[in-house]
Amino acid sequence: MKSMTSNIPVVKVGIVAVSRDCFPATLAVNRRRAVVEAYRKKYDAADIYECPITIVESEIDMVNALEDVRKNGCNAICVYLGNFGPEISETLLAKHFDGPVMFSAAAEEKSTTLGIEGRGDAYCGMLNASYNLALRNTNAWIPENPVRDADGVADNIHDFLPIARVKLGLENLKIISFGPRPANFLACNAPIKQLYNLGVEIEEESELDLFEAYKKHYTPDEFNLDPEVVKKQNEEIASIKENMKKELGIAEPTQAQSDMLDKFAAYEATLLDWVEANKGYRKYVALTTKCWPAFEDMFRFVPCYVNSRLTGRGIPVSCEVDIYGALSEYIGWCVSGETVTLLDINNSVPKDMYENSIKGKYDYDWKQTDTFMGFHCGNTCSSRLVNPHIGYQKIMANTHPKEWCDGTMEGDIKPGDITFYRLQSTADARLRAYAAEGEVLNVPTQSFGSIGVFAIPEMGRFYRYELIGKNYPHHGAVMFGHYGKTLYDALKFIGVAPSEIGYNHPAGDRYADENPWGTL
Repeated sequence: MKSMTSNIPVVKVGIVAVSRDCFPATLAVNRRRAVVEAYRKKYDAADIYECPITIVESEIDMVNALEDVRKNGCNAICVYLGNFGPEISETLLAKHFDGPVMFSAAAEEKSTTLGIEGRGDAYCGMLNASYNLALRNTNAWIPENPVRDADGVADNIHDFLPIARVKLGLENLKIISFGPRPANFLACNAPIKQLYNLGVEIEEESELDLFEAYKKHYTPDEFNLDPEVVKKQNEEIASIKENMKKELGIAEPTQAQSDMLDKFAAYEATLLDWVEANKGYRKYVALTTKCWPAFEDMFRFVPCYVNSRLTGRGIPVSCEVDIYGALSEYIGWCVSGETVTLLDINNSVPKDMYENSIKGKYDYDWKQTDTFMGFHCGNTCSSRLVNPHIGYQKIMANTHPKEWCDGTMEGDIKPGDITFYRLQSTADARLRAYAAEGEVLNVPTQSFGSIGVFAIPEMGRFYRYELIGKNYPHHGAVMFGHYGKTLYDALKFIGVAPSEIGYNHPAGDRYADENPWGTL
């Protein structure tokens, strides 16, 4: 069962059957009813609402149908061609509904019902529907196979849920960032124009603002705060600390552990309180922070563990002020309904590890160039790690006292299917994305941080001709499962051009700039 979160939309689809006046309206009514019955048998009945109004080439009926689905709490609709369908009113449904819209259509049921009373010609009608949507510059999702029987249309509607969730989520999302990028770290540069085009709001704050808010939680006596505010904060921090002890399996912490958890709990409370105080009219939030080098100097810990906890409960927190990394994580939550992570495409797999632990040991015959290690300091949710435990940021400890670098979530990432992906704005403000399905291998990393050995078919070529070739930064988001198909449809639906959605080309399928005389 997926662990859904209140930080992503709950989608309820209203199915509105349309009918052309020269075809029997009973076809649309009966076929609509059959779709709803099929859906409720296979999926959650709460996902779907059957609009009782059947449109028969009437703009007034179109208005009435829209009022009905809105009144009944639908934030997405399926325009269902029970027969040929009325070109104008069905298109106006999509144009005037304030939310994601899909189109699907009825297949003919039996050879014995192809007479004038039983043939609906919706296969033909879908062509005209698509033409008219384009005529009115109206966006709607049309599934790969839009004309199906009742079971098939029910599947189409279910496939639409995560796509609609992405659209609704982004249109109600605020990304809150703290600080500029770390110095000499231009890879996370983020032209924000495309955020607004997607419907996303952004609030940019400084590290100093965050530090002040943290101090008011951690050392409130230094400030002239209302005693009731302090009491409420302390109760929140105590509750978070107890939850952390439970998560980490620390029944009786040492004094050092207790002091460390006090800091982490105060920081988590700071972020949660900031979200509540600053999300404004937005329903959903993602965060990104400047986590080095000044963070260690001022906070005297690293934020990775807290980041991992928030991401695990559906509030993505990206590292290094990677705004599009946070956006990508949020999209992944909407698509999968499960926790995601953000990792560096970090280091190659040593030859001896490949030879001893990977070559010839998996169903897929992985080449060494198919493998790499995905790593970040310790931001992956503990539920996705083998033997999760608190550690310290070893890289930062080269330039800071070790005790100032506590707070990573350490452990190898659990083996299993993954989708590696990212949505990015280019330097000239074009939306670009990639997605590749693969797996985390059951291979001990012998390393540190939140880290795993990843394998993606033809990763070597994908790395060179897609990631390097199209100038992607080093961070990639990870969904734990294969979601490439849904993600691709969702990206197209929110406005990413298909030509700008990259993927790992199989052997023999050249990239545009791949040398035809030599491959990896």
